[in-house]
Amino acid sequence: MTELGLVAWPPAPIRTERLVLREPGARDREAFIELHASPEVHAHLGGPRLRDELEREMPEVPGRRPGSFVVALDGAMIGQILLRRATEHRRPAAVGKADLGYLFLPRAWGRGYAAEACAAALGWFDGVLPGEPVVLTTQTANVRSMRLAARLGFTEVERFRAWDAEQWLGLRSPDKPSA
Repeated sequence: MTELGLVAWPPAPIRTERLVLREPGARDREAFIELHASPEVHAHLGGPRLRDELEREMPEVPGRRPGSFVVALDGAMIGQILLRRATEHRRPAAVGKADLGYLFLPRAWGRGYAAEACAAALGWFDGVLPGEPVVLTTQTANVRSMRLAARLGFTEVERFRAWDAEQWLGLRSPDKPSA
């Protein structure tokens, strides 16, 4: 059993027009460190982690857990997508639902990769857990993330304050198209 129910993990790689969503591997370790140490990536996520700390703590194969996809372009990791159950620590409207999260390296921004990868991950999710709603949380100040949420079919459930910023919680019903 996984966090997402009785889903075989890892799935076969998911291929889109330009990208591959796959299980993380040891070759992705440096990209994971770069992703989590990036001030740009974590501008709306509470700030980056220290690179030295990440070097010490990052496992040889980072991100290996059910619901974690590496997003690869030409074989190299450019981002990560997470699909996991929202825990009791989340907003009441989100508890028990699948939660979509994504991080992309700044060099991959502005090319539509996040929309393409998230749509593919949501399509996979709809295939293995049909009828399951998905939630997404982002800061309202993260304009790119707000646009992506709308493009993926998420609609606002609520706004709330956390981490000294206004947060947005959206819901995607399973009958909504992705991207």
